[in-house]
Amino acid sequence: MRWHNGFTLIEVLIALFIMVLLAGWAVQSYQHAVVKGKRTEGRAALMTVMQQQERYYSVHTSYRAFSSHTNDEHVHGMKWFSGASSTSSSYEISAQPCGDDGVRHCIRLIARPGTERVNSSYRDPLCGTLSLNSRGEKTADAEGCW
Repeated sequence: MRWHNGFTLIEVLIALFIMVLLAGWAVQSYQHAVVKGKRTEGRAALMTVMQQQERYYSVHTSYRAFSSHTNDEHVHGMKWFSGASSTSSSYEISAQPCGDDGVRHCIRLIARPGTERVNSSYRDPLCGTLSLNSRGEKTADAEGCW
């Protein structure tokens, strides 16, 4: 009986199948980690802007509503994007009054993922829009996003 060195076609196909399964799992895990990291970036940006709002409130006894489209130079002292620059950011931040209370009593910060003014390719299908108000209430489109 002669023994041949090497692998059979079945052995190679099984090894290839296992590698494809592991690669698919690794890619999915990586994408999930990236989305979680960008979501953390959005939450941190909301907390930073809320600190700016509280400092503004301590001087002016009113909060400041703003958006990325506001032309008022003083308003742009508030950071309207979540990252180091607007093009690399995943969330666009705006501030508006809470309900009918007006900006004197309450401000609501809203972080919208992947708008045209920030990285428009970013999507967060689970949590979507994040928000934080000056009363400490945190909301998102799903549970467990904060």
